[in-house]
Parts: sequence; C-alpha cells; structure tokens
Amino acid sequence: MSSETGHSGHSETTVTNRTVDVAVALVFMALAALVMADSVRVGMSWASDGPQAGYFPFYVGLIMFVASAVTVVQALVTRHPDLGNFVDRTQLKSVMQVLVPTTAYVGLIFLVGIYLASAVFIAFFMWWLGKYSIARILPVAVGVPLALFVMFEIWFLVPLPKGPLETALGY
Repeated sequence: MSSETGHSGHSETTVTNRTVDVAVALVFMALAALVMADSVRVGMSWASDGPQAGYFPFYVGLIMFVASAVTVVQALVTRHPDLGNFVDRTQLKSVMQVLVPTTAYVGLIFLVGIYLASAVFIAFFMWWLGKYSIARILPVAVGVPLALFVMFEIWFLVPLPKGPLETALGY
C-alpha cells in the first residue's frame, strides 16, 4: 500500500477506502439483521386483515442486508481494490475535535439534562474552537438554552430531558 505525504512530509495514511467500505457495510448488515429479527418478533407475515406490523420493515431490512453483503463481497474479491487513503490525519483530527466533545455532550444530557449540557457545550466550543471572550460566551451559552427552554417547554409543551437543575426549579 502506498502512503500519501502531507505538507509536513510525514505519512498521512490512516485507513483505506476498502476497509471503511467493509466496516460500514458490516454495521449496516448488523442493523438490518436487528430490524429483521424484531420484525419476526412482532409478526412479518400477511394476516387476514393485511400485513402485520413487521411485514414491510422485514423486507426493507432484507434489502438492506443483501445490498450490504454485496458491498462486502465486492470490496473483498475485486481485482482492483480501492486502497486509497480514506482520510488523512489532518482531516481526522478535525472530525475528532467535533466528535469527541459532541459524544461527551450526549452523555452529559443524561446526567444533567439537555439545557445545562447545551450551555456547557456551547460555551466550550465558543472558547476552544472559536476563541471568543467570556463576555461573548456567557450570553450565548445561557441565552440559547434558555430560548430553547421557553420554546419547547412553555410554548410547545414538549418536555425535553431534564436534569437535577430543572427538577430543583420545579420543571
């Protein structure tokens, strides 16, 4: 496998396109198998009054499974596999700078609720990647979750995940 060099002259190779194709196809096959298994559980045949609840999801899952299996086979048995670099290290670093904090944000929602987690998330990104001053960060980090709270909880009456702060305030 040839390695590509970046601007700094060091290897930028991470993972091949073929590896990513196979990995994504295997994930889709697993999801499709889950959909098909649950469709069998709820009933996937034709009843006297029409299709059961799992009828259409089963066949969508089956199509998804077969298409993913074809992708795996094509990627593994082709005479000319795509061994090009899927992403270079600079691009991967940019993705991880967003993915890791976003994953932490999702986990934080379960601990402290969506509004406090959103305030922390917004403040963190504005400080870390935006390099904004605290005078600009605080109004946005407090104002956006507050506006979302008013819009969803009060105007639309749609409850979002609460944490201890909202519970303590009686919401």
